[in-house]
Amino acid sequence: MTARPPQGRRPGPAPRRPDSARTEQVVSVLGPAVRATGLELEDVELRSVGRRLVLRVLVDGERGVTLDEVAAASQAVSEVLDSSDVLGDAPYTLEVSSPGVDRPLTEVRHWRRSVGRLVAVTLRDGREVTGRVATVSDTDVELELNVKGRTSRTVVALADVATAVVQVEFSRVAAADLGDETTDADAADGADTPDDEYPESEA
Repeated sequence: MTARPPQGRRPGPAPRRPDSARTEQVVSVLGPAVRATGLELEDVELRSVGRRLVLRVLVDGERGVTLDEVAAASQAVSEVLDSSDVLGDAPYTLEVSSPGVDRPLTEVRHWRRSVGRLVAVTLRDGREVTGRVATVSDTDVELELNVKGRTSRTVVALADVATAVVQVEFSRVAAADLGDETTDADAADGADTPDDEYPESEA
């Protein structure tokens, strides 16, 4: 006896990812346009949903990005897509945003942007270190450690870092909720919100 499929609406097909070669073409076209706005192209995600393409672009800067800068990058990306045939004739939805604070630190500029923040680091030999980023060079990062109230500093070679992620510090959020005075550094720390999405623009 053949089992019948359950009644009700069947789920639609899962979004398909276009081939990597096409994504690389998109990156090569968008990179110069984003850099012309003073930002860097962090990542590109291209997928198919039905007959429509969804293009998600992440941009970032040496010291983070403002909403106006993301808007300018979105305009530049839209213009270069309209003037090229990299996406063919397929309709598409464009999303341009900045990475959230939980984005892994993989570039020197990511570390520089995180000076003063608490970072959890896993080294390639398996050791784990959690400390506040004090200084950053092209090859090393100096972390301030706090163990049982005692502070010390250690230098970690960026080449030895396997993963590194900024830690959310709830004590700072709680202080803000209580109406405590906010320093300039704390204000800057709270300026980064995960995925500051702009309304989707469609072509």
